[in-house]
Amino acid sequence: MRGVVFDGTQPQVVDDLEVRDPGPGEVLVAIAAAGLCHSDLSVIDGTIPFPTPVVLGHEGAGVVEAVGAGVVHVGPGDHVALSTLANCGACTDCDRGRPTMCRTAIGRPGRPFSRGGAPLFQFASNSAFAERTVVKAVQAVKIPSDIPLTSAALIGCGVLTGVGAVLNRARVDRGESVVVIGSGGIGLNVLQGARIAGASTVVAVDSNPAKEEVARQFGATHFLASAEGVRAILPTGADHVFECVGSTALIRQAIDLLDRHGQAILLGMPAATAEASFVPAAMFLDKSILGCRYGSSRPQHDIALYADLYRQGRLLLDELVTETYPVEDFAKAADDAHHGRVARGVLTF
Repeated sequence: MRGVVFDGTQPQVVDDLEVRDPGPGEVLVAIAAAGLCHSDLSVIDGTIPFPTPVVLGHEGAGVVEAVGAGVVHVGPGDHVALSTLANCGACTDCDRGRPTMCRTAIGRPGRPFSRGGAPLFQFASNSAFAERTVVKAVQAVKIPSDIPLTSAALIGCGVLTGVGAVLNRARVDRGESVVVIGSGGIGLNVLQGARIAGASTVVAVDSNPAKEEVARQFGATHFLASAEGVRAILPTGADHVFECVGSTALIRQAIDLLDRHGQAILLGMPAATAEASFVPAAMFLDKSILGCRYGSSRPQHDIALYADLYRQGRLLLDELVTETYPVEDFAKAADDAHHGRVARGVLTF
């Protein structure tokens, strides 16, 4: 079968992948579509260290082909969106409703794939850039079959991360002010999360002026090419500032833009060894810096919620898909994503 493999040097589209059958508590999914996220590119450029060779992809949707023993919530023929976390459901963090913190799912990649008899790692417990993948049952979330799979694929990472950061981590309230630095795939979902939460002033900041139209479509009330203009709109600062780029300089700007009791939420991924600085004295007015893993989400609950919001017309999914590419055109899709030509490119099988 076809898939995108990164061997530690370069990615390539191959046609001789194999994947094992699902075991107990697992699901075999035929992938229909998978979004190309910057996290995939970060594995390729080394920003996210990951063992190789690895089958890339982590934002996918498809149709269940088979289930292992004990799986009852989905069955063959069901449409599913995939989460990137295979939480155990039994540890202290899972029991507290924090599955994104499950220690059994972090840093322990499996190897369900093989090529020429040699095993390959699975990225983010998912590997959606393959015609078929095996995931833990908890990662497969049933969705209505009338949601286009090219759109549903984006729920599993970009939407969960961006909208979830607003609703679950920052807990933005009605009438509050939000600044979003970076209007890529994650930033657009932060914008629409702020809109759904009822924020009154939502400022999108992006150096690319071509992104203004789509930023406003998703919920921005203002658009700026630089964070320097934020104080003209919010003289005392913002209640919430989301950094969605992964730049240490922009992290500092996010902190400096906070009002009293404000929160800076860090979503962008800097290099693993990067360090950011700020003035500690500025934090004593009840300000906070918050990390956020995967939108602090509960995937089984949140994916179903976002699918319902989409069907109500309140959550935009179709509009996130800038372009679709056959998997064979992965190189073009990656180049478009790297240069910011698309909000989200989606690979199809």
